[in-house]
Amino acid sequence: MLEMRKKVIEIAQRAEEQGLCRFRSGNFSIADRENNRFLITPSGADRKTMAPEDIPVISLDGGVLQEGAHGKPSIETDMHRLCYLARPEIGAIVHTHSHYATVFAIKGIPIRPVADESIFYGRNVVFADYAPPGTDELAANVSEALKKCDVVLLRNHGVLTCGKDIEEAFLKAMYVEHVAKLYFHTMLLDNIG
Repeated sequence: MLEMRKKVIEIAQRAEEQGLCRFRSGNFSIADRENNRFLITPSGADRKTMAPEDIPVISLDGGVLQEGAHGKPSIETDMHRLCYLARPEIGAIVHTHSHYATVFAIKGIPIRPVADESIFYGRNVVFADYAPPGTDELAANVSEALKKCDVVLLRNHGVLTCGKDIEEAFLKAMYVEHVAKLYFHTMLLDNIG
């Protein structure tokens, strides 16, 4: 479990370094399907100083199995849990507030697959209806949307991606942001030309 905790921290730090998350936003998790649990980043933690013992362990049946050393699990813990239950084949979830993809989530505009990189996340993006962060309603909305594809835009909130492991989920988040940025700029050029 130590290696899984380290991997969650590594990806959370990389996401912040890449600009996918700012101001301690977003959350990251890895499923441990053999033991019916998952590990998730703590709520509002500084990713630069996060240590393995800070990563809480959550039962897929609900409930905290082990608190983190310096804080509670993410307020989006139940969103991750319901997503794992909705898609038993996934092994990790990345939830970011990346700039361009979140702009599309706010405006309710689908991110068109304008670049080849969209192949890496299945070229498909769906929306989850808005609900306040950390609510049962948001968890239900996102987990239902995730049944349709690997990328969900959370209206007025951010982006959630999943994968067989956290590297794959992170890569999808990177590509969604990249394609969203390209599409945003092509839309600007359309208005100039």
